[in-house]
Amino acid sequence: MNEALTAIRRLVDAGDARGAIRELRAHAETTDPARLAPLVQGVARLSGLDALAAAAAALAAEPRGAQELYAYGYACVEDGASFLAVPALRAALREAPGSRRVLVELVAALEREERHTEATELLRAREPDLAPWPERYLLAHNALVAGEVALARDTAARLPRPAGADESWRPAEERLRRMLGRAEAVGGFCPLDDRDLRGWHHVLTGGLLATLSPYGFADGMTGRWAFLQDSPGLCRLGLDRLRLTIEAAGAAPRAVGALPDRSSRIMALAAARVLELPVEPYAPDRPDTVVVGYDLGDSDPALLRGLLDRAPGQVLYEHATCWTRPPAVCADVSGLLAQHCVPFWGEQVRQDPDGSVGTSPADDRAERDIAGDVLAADPAPDPGDGATPPDTDEVFRSFAARLAGRRPEGPREWAAPSGPVRSSRFA
Repeated sequence: MNEALTAIRRLVDAGDARGAIRELRAHAETTDPARLAPLVQGVARLSGLDALAAAAAALAAEPRGAQELYAYGYACVEDGASFLAVPALRAALREAPGSRRVLVELVAALEREERHTEATELLRAREPDLAPWPERYLLAHNALVAGEVALARDTAARLPRPAGADESWRPAEERLRRMLGRAEAVGGFCPLDDRDLRGWHHVLTGGLLATLSPYGFADGMTGRWAFLQDSPGLCRLGLDRLRLTIEAAGAAPRAVGALPDRSSRIMALAAARVLELPVEPYAPDRPDTVVVGYDLGDSDPALLRGLLDRAPGQVLYEHATCWTRPPAVCADVSGLLAQHCVPFWGEQVRQDPDGSVGTSPADDRAERDIAGDVLAADPAPDPGDGATPPDTDEVFRSFAARLAGRRPEGPREWAAPSGPVRSSRFA
């Protein structure tokens, strides 16, 4: 361990904050937080994180202080280093086992790390003593996101409505009840297990996942993509599934609304042809419109806020949804889930004849011409490696038809990136 700490110190001294953080992550759970604190202080100084640097210095000076452990853990959560916060806050809870403040902050750190099962176990062990807000709510929420639907439902049923000092928790409670309602709706025909990506995507977001990745399902991807260089065929398949969704719902949109970035305009032009509708620029309050985006992460946050509450009859389609850093708003239909997706008209990674890796230049043709490539593409699903569950039009149409008429209510923000269906990702 001393060798590992010395190696991290060398990275800090060399000004390599990213390298040091990578090594800190590898040793956070097996090393006393106070031993790591001086190194974290150095990383924080390199990164301009003054509050974290001060909290790390205080912990190094008082290694067993409950307040110092808590303040350090809190600062780690605030500055995006929840993996460091978890062991520190666990230590703080051992020093102050009755502290509600430490317990809630530890749950927050576990949630940031998507360790919902651990958060559930931590809270369940203290269930008789939990206050309704926020502790018992956090038990219900984490149980649901961990896949324990019955526990989440039973816990939520005993929650009083938040009032008075707890009033600020009302939006969270309403979101939880909407998710539980969706879990009940799909539970009769979906297994909702740790491989049911489409079912859990609907429970957590209210949206429909149009396609599953046909590669690596049994080897850690479970229907998601990590890195994807997109293709005209995948774009066309997603739009055909969008059409199936609209038909299943019996909707009658009057136009396609194009989000303003170039990639979204290309997809909107293709969608308008597939749906046989006119295309126009997106307007937030325009009803009965299919709003089309390629990747909402490329959109102005202010524009996305206008999509949290949809206009009547408005449907939001996103072709490539980032599942590791999801956008602020959930689409009604997502074409696919990818950690990183490169449009087929963008710069493409290629292997040159000499074995080196290069890039091909972006396609600068007119947007309508590129949309024509989507329309001309074969939409037949890629058979992949044969390990992905059947993902035919018939399978998707059946799923969409069972949910027809259940338009999600309330704001459409993301509740949790992954849920109980895990996938491999880039660090």
